[in-house]
Amino acid sequence: MAKRTLREWLAEGPYTLAMSSGFFGFFAHAGLLSVLEEERLLPDRLCGSSAGALVGGLFAAGLPASSICAELLALRRGDFWDPGPGPGLLRGARFRARLDALLPVGTFEACPRPLAVSAWDPLARQTVVLRSGPLAPAIQASGAVPFLFHPVRLGERWLLDGGVADRHGLAGAPSPTIADPAPRLLYHHLTSRSPWRRAGSPALAVPERLGLVAVALHGLPRAGPFKLERGAEAMAQAAAGMRAALAQPASPPSSVLRKNASLL
Repeated sequence: MAKRTLREWLAEGPYTLAMSSGFFGFFAHAGLLSVLEEERLLPDRLCGSSAGALVGGLFAAGLPASSICAELLALRRGDFWDPGPGPGLLRGARFRARLDALLPVGTFEACPRPLAVSAWDPLARQTVVLRSGPLAPAIQASGAVPFLFHPVRLGERWLLDGGVADRHGLAGAPSPTIADPAPRLLYHHLTSRSPWRRAGSPALAVPERLGLVAVALHGLPRAGPFKLERGAEAMAQAAAGMRAALAQPASPPSSVLRKNASLL
């Protein structure tokens, strides 16, 4: 019997889309999400850290994937570059202003799709999962890369990038229950290695759990504040990789679909 393709697996029922952290990997996340939108295989809920929280948050709030792609491709360094004194190079005020302008809704509760984003509490030294309350500051906190952005105050906490301890962005994913021991989860894993993570770090490995199918695209261009022009190529290659992955076999409870984007 032929195995189900990823396209068939996604069409079988509701699922959560989880997206990892990965510096400026939001271009790749948006490319993958745009294919799910084109194929009408959209997730019912989203979770993620940092880059994944940004794209997942915008989509959960009601912004179409096509609009997210257009906004990211129009991004210029001046849109978020605001150096200022403090525990990080950038104050984050411009990033926050852009989020406020883009988000169709202001709170998690108003999002058309449920959302959970991870942030790091440096004082408590633990990951915090945000799923209620004001939306823009939560997304900003999840993407507040240490030493690049100032920490973000949310309530009584000062928070930083969720990828510090939850690179996979899975802390907010649905937990197994007796009724559903293997929640359906599509996970997009950004494969590039951060310079501050050691080779072989578990954070760099593709996770395995019941109900999870992972898409890991290798060879994507690495964008950054001074390499924003690579974002368009990363987005296009991620979209091409996802289109190819849809035709590959998907066989949960645990499977990984890998494609070298440079060969697509």
